[in-house]
Amino acid sequence: MKAKLNGIALCCAILVLSLETGSLVSQQPRTDPQLQDDSDHDGLSDQLEQRILKQFAPKFMTGKNDCSVRPAEFRSGEQIPEVLADNGTIYGQAFPSRNTGDHAMAVELHYYHLWRRDCGEHGHALDTEHVAVLVHPSDTNLTLASWKALYWYAAAHEDTICDVSQIARASTLSAEDHGATVWISPGKHASYLNATLCQRGCGADRCNEMVPLETTALVNLGEVGQPANGSLFISSAQWPLQAKMSASNFPAAQLARLDRLPLTDIAWVNPGRHPAQGIIARSSSTAQALAQSQRNTSVAISVAESSTGGALSDAGGATGDALSVASGSTGGALQKSYRHTRDSLGKTARHVGDALHLTPKTKEPASTPQ
Repeated sequence: MKAKLNGIALCCAILVLSLETGSLVSQQPRTDPQLQDDSDHDGLSDQLEQRILKQFAPKFMTGKNDCSVRPAEFRSGEQIPEVLADNGTIYGQAFPSRNTGDHAMAVELHYYHLWRRDCGEHGHALDTEHVAVLVHPSDTNLTLASWKALYWYAAAHEDTICDVSQIARASTLSAEDHGATVWISPGKHASYLNATLCQRGCGADRCNEMVPLETTALVNLGEVGQPANGSLFISSAQWPLQAKMSASNFPAAQLARLDRLPLTDIAWVNPGRHPAQGIIARSSSTAQALAQSQRNTSVAISVAESSTGGALSDAGGATGDALSVASGSTGGALQKSYRHTRDSLGKTARHVGDALHLTPKTKEPASTPQ
């Protein structure tokens, strides 16, 4: 009888414990599946980041004979950048954007093409270049949502006197549901949203003999302080990768300025830094480049379609407020007017030497990167 009572008591205890355990489990907060496996702790799951990084991966056009061959893969687990191979690896980053505009949420994606070296003029080891896109989901359930691009950004000589980085609406580039086509200048590796714009960089930027890049891998870097996939090298002082990963390429002021322009326009990100009509001149006593002339007010590139032909006209009048790029089915012509720019340069830099790509040199043509 005693044994029977003990058995009943044990069963009751187990039942009570089960009920209490179930109650405790039910009181625990549910883990959002969107936040699972979030190795960089930015609120986006690793799986979601990789999915949208793949969806919007750009189509890169690179120089057939680039002196640094292709974007490089770097050894994981090392704090010092060490090139494993020049094999076309692209590194990605995805993080929630603070500037969502009219949308409840937006995510900023960065695509880094990292090179063994910049082998253009004033070259250096470890070239850090990138493009970016701002995307937004169709639904608050990010796992099930479809994604659409809003804006694209291309870094070209970023944060230098030659800065000709560009920003454009995704619709302008016909790249709302997939990656944009991006041209990378051979040697210097500046990124351009239009092949013609490659001529607008400093000095020797030219996108000739370009071929599609065969991307071997798309590797998520994670975030600064929370590297993913062994990407410890992002914090190395040998390159500015950490600073580029820490900054947004879509500040509200830049987007507001772009939205005031026609739908066909690609805008200069820093119009005040845009070299005077693309001119970089050398002083007879120094190698200092001239940032701009007093008449340079270029702020945008206009991309327009034509059924009869194409033309590139650089307005060199009193305002010079746009570069009109038209593309068509029958061909193209290049028209440039530098009259007002030359007048200004003559007044402000009368001791300046030959201007690259404006006035032909008398002894030899300007060299291109090898």
